[in-house]
Amino acid sequence: MLILLQILVSIILIALILIQERSSGLSGILGGGLNSPYQTRRGVEKTIFMATIVSGTAFAVLALVNLLF
Repeated sequence: MLILLQILVSIILIALILIQERSSGLSGILGGGLNSPYQTRRGVEKTIFMATIVSGTAFAVLALVNLLF
C-alpha cells in the first residue's frame, strides 16, 4: 500500500516540476531570464511552487518509511 502511495506522489511531483515556469530555476539566475532572480511568486505559480514542496516532502517521508519497514 505504501509503495502505491509513493508511486502516486512521485507522478504528482514529476507533473508539478514539469509545469513550473522555466525561468524560475537555475537558468534564470545564471542569465536565462531578463527579470531579477528574486521574483515574487503569485497566484497559480505560488500554488504550484508550494504543492511541489509538499509533494517532495511527502515523497521523502514515504521513501524513509518504506526503507524502515
